[in-house]
Amino acid sequence: TRIPLDGTVEKGESSADEAMLTGESLPVDKLPGSRVISGSVNQQGTLHVRVTHVGEETTLSRIIRFVQQAQERKAPIAGLADRVAGIFVPAVIIIALLASAAWLIAGKDLSFAVRILTAVLVIACPCAMGLATPTAIVVGTGLGASRGILIRNGEALETTHGAQVVIFDKTGTLTQGRPSLADTIALQGDADALTSLAALAEEASQHPLAEAFTRRAKKLGARPRGLQVTRFENVTGRGIRATFSDGRTMVLGNAAFMEEMGMDPAPLSAKAQAFAGLGHTAIYAALDGQLAGLFSVADQVKPNAALAVQELKDMGIRTLLLTGDGQAAARAIGSQVGVDEVIASVLPEGKAAVVERFRQQGYTVLMVGDGINDSPALAAADVGCAIGNGSDIAMEVADLVLMKSDVQDVPRAIRLSRLTIRNIKQNLFWAFFYNIIGIPVAAGLLYLLGGPLMNPMLAGLAMSLSSICVVGNALRLRRAKL
Repeated sequence: TRIPLDGTVEKGESSADEAMLTGESLPVDKLPGSRVISGSVNQQGTLHVRVTHVGEETTLSRIIRFVQQAQERKAPIAGLADRVAGIFVPAVIIIALLASAAWLIAGKDLSFAVRILTAVLVIACPCAMGLATPTAIVVGTGLGASRGILIRNGEALETTHGAQVVIFDKTGTLTQGRPSLADTIALQGDADALTSLAALAEEASQHPLAEAFTRRAKKLGARPRGLQVTRFENVTGRGIRATFSDGRTMVLGNAAFMEEMGMDPAPLSAKAQAFAGLGHTAIYAALDGQLAGLFSVADQVKPNAALAVQELKDMGIRTLLLTGDGQAAARAIGSQVGVDEVIASVLPEGKAAVVERFRQQGYTVLMVGDGINDSPALAAADVGCAIGNGSDIAMEVADLVLMKSDVQDVPRAIRLSRLTIRNIKQNLFWAFFYNIIGIPVAAGLLYLLGGPLMNPMLAGLAMSLSSICVVGNALRLRRAKL
């Protein structure tokens, strides 16, 4: 069943085929809280979806609008071709008139001169030049859309190929954007059992870090049988205390909370400091008044983030991490993914200022982000690139949208731009090269040297073949590997 509108799953479990929209060949699991996209196909199961976007605001409608805009608006290089054609056409007319007049002066009759005039005008018809740029842009933007890379216009497609600095936001861009358990240390017993107890205790908590425990417990599938929380207390800024139905008491929180509860966190303080140095949040656990273990909660780096950064560096592009998070967390993530520079503790307006600073230094800047707070920087950059699962404002401001939310699509988008611009230059070269060879022959150069005179019908055939060559060269882009 095709999903008609964008929304969020409230009940049910299934998977959806989003290949038409994102290029992702494998079905994507859909659970409560998952986002569904209009135009994708529900594979099995029943989903209860709360609609979030309708009509022109659905993802499918925006994709169609993006592609139409990209194919309708000219890239700057197309303007160059137009300016050259504006000079070329009058020049060809003058050459045709001069060539026919020269043959008349040389003693040829009027029919001979008209034949020369016709051949020059026909063979120099600038169809190939007119097709060189728009055909490549249409194919390039279509290829991007089929791979989940939406390009707003031809100008963005051209500018992207010259990116010299790529600036990444951290949360939701290089990282998953949600906390998860990075490590568990149990002083006694099984770490998975301790995690399951912690998840049960955290079920009543509204704290964002609680989700990390519940997600890990679901993955482990090890919920304590018959055990329930009979008493729960949330101490703001410190932690939680829960009493289970079997009489045991669990305390989860920071070192200060452990000390308040009469427990010494010293045995695990060194590990906690090590976690903090990685930018993780350390959460102590205690059972029945005894220190039981330590949890490390962090926003995990996306699996292919480091590979994406390395690809950009191999392309000669400088990479930066720009975030509002603290220095420790930012530097830890920056070290994991391998960016050249980390700039932390920056407010939204400060992000735009950093982008502008690099632009003033002469760099072409591509900014990658996902949130409302990234929108000023996306707008300030030469090319703004939004992650597909980010905010609507970020996607409206951006020049590129990565529908698969895969940061590896950033180097792919740059490669697509480079391939398209190279294809346009090839098309323009062959269009001009063809005219440089064809016009003298049509004007009678070979006849002057004792060879044949070009028939206007052959000139028309040659002109058609040049257009076919340009279109064929542009269509080669469809087989490009990004």
